[in-house]
Amino acid sequence: MTLPEQVKPTAPALDEPVVQASALRLTLASPLFRGATLAVFLSALGFSAAAPQIASFLVNDLHASLTAAGLFYLTNLAAPVAGFLVGRRSDRTGRRLGLFRACAVAGFGGWVGIAYSTELWMPYVISAVIGGFGGAATSQLFAAIHDELKAHPGPNNDGVVAVVRMALTGGWVVGPVAGSFLAAQTSLRTMLVATAGCTLAQILPLGALRTAPAVQAGLGDAPDTGHGSPGWRAMLPLLAFTGLYVLVYAGEPIKYAYLPIYMNGQLHFEAGLSGAIIGIQPLVEIVLMPVAVVVARRSGMMQLMILGAGFGVAANICFAITGHPVGLFAGQILMGGVWGVFATLGIIVAQRLLPTAVATASAIFMSSTALSSALGGAAGGVGAAIIGLPQVFLIPAALALLAVIGLAVMTRSTERER
Repeated sequence: MTLPEQVKPTAPALDEPVVQASALRLTLASPLFRGATLAVFLSALGFSAAAPQIASFLVNDLHASLTAAGLFYLTNLAAPVAGFLVGRRSDRTGRRLGLFRACAVAGFGGWVGIAYSTELWMPYVISAVIGGFGGAATSQLFAAIHDELKAHPGPNNDGVVAVVRMALTGGWVVGPVAGSFLAAQTSLRTMLVATAGCTLAQILPLGALRTAPAVQAGLGDAPDTGHGSPGWRAMLPLLAFTGLYVLVYAGEPIKYAYLPIYMNGQLHFEAGLSGAIIGIQPLVEIVLMPVAVVVARRSGMMQLMILGAGFGVAANICFAITGHPVGLFAGQILMGGVWGVFATLGIIVAQRLLPTAVATASAIFMSSTALSSALGGAAGGVGAAIIGLPQVFLIPAALALLAVIGLAVMTRSTERER
């Protein structure tokens, strides 16, 4: 397996603040980068507003059982298939932004359909059939960004990706709060309609922008040469890396499902303290994203990801054994370190693992969160029933440890090939 070349230092330490400012200027100066930043924020805002509320909608409005509501997240398993189909089409045609708009419209239709569902089966079918295509919109933006950066190489290109990813994380910070407030003031159906609006509105920042076919395909002037359809053997490194990312991310649904229950039900924390513990992670993540780019220039991306996965092991051990606010804060800060690294560098590594089909790589990698939700939900449900709280957090600790080992093996394999 061949991994991307490690990122090497490009400037002395005194120049790093200039590097970061330059990345921000590049983002603001480019209609594509600027529009993509706003688009991913709107997309994340809408999706993260609905994600914590969808189970309540199924139970309260469609009278689902708690078990049936939990099974809704298994519809995420269709997302990688939809993402692969969209990515493969994108690599064959080079129509990154055209497919982005089509996926956004599909996502809009899916959320409207769920909001106005009258039978319990309807949200499940809509999510499985349409939802995956709506979720593929973001991957097409990252493919378009990759093409533009490849056409204009520079030392600050990874910083541009970090800025866009920070906007996506910002949407996830604001969305759950906004969704809860809107649902409380209106209704769950209204909140889902607002999610649909955000999903459609992500088209607006890019307007009618088009990119040149050669840049879109990233393959010269002939995007239909067949390079956009890599064989499975060529995709193995990407699939392995994505699988390891799934192992790391699987701890998130377990944490968000059971950490609040643990803090409120067993530790009897006040609501303000519990909220502060939950809220510290995304703030740490946003702060560390640009730092991850700088550190990766010196240490290499894969080495930094090994460390990040190690943070995941330590974080979940903190959740499992401390039982004290300080320990839980430490765990959440460590998780901020995990996603400060993986959220910034993951998409870059994935695209470099399949450079002849970056849209396919982007789609496969971005769909890994859906697989992680399904894996984490199943593992957490079984673990909570068998070993209870807080020992259930040892499951994501073990999964993250497997990711540490896997990433180390991949890195060592690359070093041997060199």
